Amino acid sequence: MILDMRNATSNAQNPSPPLDVAARIAQQTLASRAPDYSSEVRRLLDAGREVMRRCGTTSRPRVADIVAEAGLSNDAFYRHFSSKDVLVAAILEDGTERLGSYLTHQMAKEPSAEGMVRRWVVGVMQQAADEDIAAATLAVLWNAGGALQGSSAARPSASDPLAVLLVEPFAELGSSDPELDAILSGHAVVGRLSDHLWAGTHPSRAETDHLVGFCVRAGSGPAVTRRR
Repeated sequence: MILDMRNATSNAQNPSPPLDVAARIAQQTLASRAPDYSSEVRRLLDAGREVMRRCGTTSRPRVADIVAEAGLSNDAFYRHFSSKDVLVAAILEDGTERLGSYLTHQMAKEPSAEGMVRRWVVGVMQQAADEDIAAATLAVLWNAGGALQGSSAARPSASDPLAVLLVEPFAELGSSDPELDAILSGHAVVGRLSDHLWAGTHPSRAETDHLVGFCVRAGSGPAVTRRR
């Protein structure tokens, strides 16, 4: 066998060897199946959310219930998720990303920082006003809580990824620490949303307006004390 010295030189300069035939074919196979796998994951996420919504906070669905709803097999489920708990975490993340995209779109309609904050607060609190969304969100949170019992895993935060959207308007409002103020405001508003979800109540217009004022004040610069 003739040794290709050009490849030998190249390998000496780049310690990472090129993929062999088996690895290249495996990558091509995965690439060709990516759309199908993405579709499977989406069906499992949506099916999991729907089954949990129907079960509410009285029972937790089995993997068999979720794959039946999705019209898939157990093999398809375990191809993407090692357990139902991992699926629940993915559903939480997916819902947070969807809400974040919606809030970003709504905030982009406002020219002022205060208007952006209002859009953010209203968008978050609307999750408790829509009965179907509220029921699904509560069910997923309940399932996530059960999954974390006795676990050393950190509690996933739904507020922090959403609070990031407040950093820019808070900086414009004059906050001395927009990142921290955004996190604190995010915990306050999402926490209040959680209160409504668990109580099965809807936020009033007056409460939402109060939360908007609270966040605007939190994100504004320090108040100036007037001397008498």
